[in-house]
Amino acid sequence: MRISKRGQITIPKHLRDRFGMHHNTEVEIRATEEGLLVQKRAAVPHPVDRVAGILDRVDLDVDRYIEDIRGL
Repeated sequence: MRISKRGQITIPKHLRDRFGMHHNTEVEIRATEEGLLVQKRAAVPHPVDRVAGILDRVDLDVDRYIEDIRGL
Protein backbone atom coordinates (compact mmCIF):
# COMPACT_ATOMS: atom_id res chain seq x y z
CA MET A 1 0.00 0.00 0.00
CA ARG A 2 1.03 3.56 -0.53
CA ILE A 3 -0.08 6.74 1.12
CA SER A 4 -1.62 9.25 -1.31
CA LYS A 5 -0.70 12.94 -1.47
CA ARG A 6 -3.71 13.60 0.77
CA GLY A 7 -2.54 11.06 3.37
CA GLN A 8 -5.09 8.41 2.36
CA ILE A 9 -4.65 4.66 2.14
CA THR A 10 -6.87 2.04 0.55
CA ILE A 11 -7.71 -1.01 2.61
CA PRO A 12 -7.88 -4.02 0.26
CA LYS A 13 -11.42 -5.20 -0.52
CA HIS A 14 -10.93 -8.69 0.88
CA LEU A 15 -9.94 -7.18 4.25
CA ARG A 16 -12.80 -4.65 4.23
CA ASP A 17 -15.24 -7.50 3.53
CA ARG A 18 -13.69 -9.77 6.15
CA PHE A 19 -13.90 -7.14 8.90
CA GLY A 20 -17.18 -5.49 7.87
CA MET A 21 -15.65 -2.17 6.91
CA HIS A 22 -18.02 -0.63 4.40
CA HIS A 23 -18.61 2.89 3.08
CA ASN A 24 -18.69 5.40 5.96
CA THR A 25 -17.47 2.89 8.55
CA GLU A 26 -15.57 4.81 11.21
CA VAL A 27 -12.13 3.57 12.19
CA GLU A 28 -9.60 4.50 14.84
CA ILE A 29 -5.86 4.68 14.25
CA ARG A 30 -3.68 4.10 17.29
CA ALA A 31 0.06 4.20 17.76
CA THR A 32 1.47 0.96 19.21
CA GLU A 33 5.01 -0.18 19.90
CA GLU A 34 4.88 -2.18 16.65
CA GLY A 35 3.49 0.65 14.51
CA LEU A 36 0.00 1.88 13.67
CA LEU A 37 -3.16 -0.09 14.44
CA VAL A 38 -6.24 0.55 12.28
CA GLN A 39 -9.34 -0.66 14.09
CA LYS A 40 -13.04 -0.48 13.33
CA ARG A 41 -14.65 1.90 15.82
CA ALA A 42 -17.00 0.16 18.24
CA ALA A 43 -20.63 0.89 17.53
CA VAL A 44 -22.04 3.02 20.33
CA PRO A 45 -25.77 3.67 20.33
CA HIS A 46 -26.83 7.29 20.04
CA PRO A 47 -28.02 8.56 23.45
CA VAL A 48 -31.48 9.34 22.06
CA ASP A 49 -31.81 5.80 20.68
CA ARG A 50 -31.05 4.38 24.14
CA VAL A 51 -34.04 6.16 25.71
CA ALA A 52 -36.42 6.35 22.75
CA GLY A 53 -39.88 5.22 23.76
CA ILE A 54 -39.25 5.26 27.50
CA LEU A 55 -42.08 7.73 28.07
CA ASP A 56 -44.50 5.72 25.94
CA ARG A 57 -45.04 3.17 28.71
CA VAL A 58 -48.72 3.18 29.72
CA ASP A 59 -48.03 2.85 33.46
CA LEU A 60 -45.60 5.77 33.60
CA ASP A 61 -46.44 9.04 35.37
CA VAL A 62 -44.13 11.54 33.66
CA ASP A 63 -43.96 13.92 36.64
CA ARG A 64 -43.04 11.07 39.00
CA TYR A 65 -40.45 9.77 36.53
CA ILE A 66 -38.79 13.21 36.38
CA GLU A 67 -38.74 13.42 40.17
CA ASP A 68 -37.22 9.93 40.37
CA ILE A 69 -34.39 10.66 37.95
CA ARG A 70 -33.66 13.98 39.66
CA GLY A 71 -33.57 12.27 43.05
CA LEU A 72 -36.39 14.34 44.55
